[in-house]
Amino acid sequence: MKKISLLLVIALVLFIPIFTTVRAVEKQKVTVYLFRGEGCPHCAEAEEFFEELKNDEEYGKYFVVKDYEVWYDEDNAALMQEVAEKLDTTASGVPFIVIGEKFHSGFSSKMVDTIKDEIKTYYESQEIVDVVNGNSVVEKEESNKIIPIVIVSVIAIGTVIGLVFLTREK
Repeated sequence: MKKISLLLVIALVLFIPIFTTVRAVEKQKVTVYLFRGEGCPHCAEAEEFFEELKNDEEYGKYFVVKDYEVWYDEDNAALMQEVAEKLDTTASGVPFIVIGEKFHSGFSSKMVDTIKDEIKTYYESQEIVDVVNGNSVVEKEESNKIIPIVIVSVIAIGTVIGLVFLTREK
C-alpha cells in the first residue's frame, strides 16, 4: 500500500507542472503593421498614438508594432504594395496601417477607437491572418500545445504501467 501511495504522490508532482504548461499557453500579440513616410505629419501622429497605446495598461499587452518607412526605402514601399494587393486594395498614401486582415489608409483621431477595438478583437480571437508573413496565429498557438500534450500522454502511460507492475502480486 505504501508503494501505491508513493507512486501516486510522485505522479501528482510530475503532472501538476505539465497540466499548468498546457493551460498556460500564452496568446500571441497582434502585429500591427505601420507603413509610413519620414516627415509625414499624419504618420507621426499615428506613431505617437501607437507609442502611447503600447504604454497603456490594458492595450499594451495586446499588440506590437512593426514600422516600415516607405518613402526612402524601396523594399518597404514594394512590401506595402504587395500587402495592399493581398488585401485587395491600393495603398495610395501613408500611413497605411494593417491589423490582421483589416487596414486603414491615413490616420486621424477619429480612427482611434476603431483601431483599439480591432486590436483587442484580434487578440482575443487569435484568428489572425498575418498578411505580411502569411502565417496564422492560431497555427502557431496550436503547435505550442503539441509538445506538452505529448509529454502528459507519455507520463500518464508510464504511470499506469508503473502502477500495474508495483501493485502486481508476486
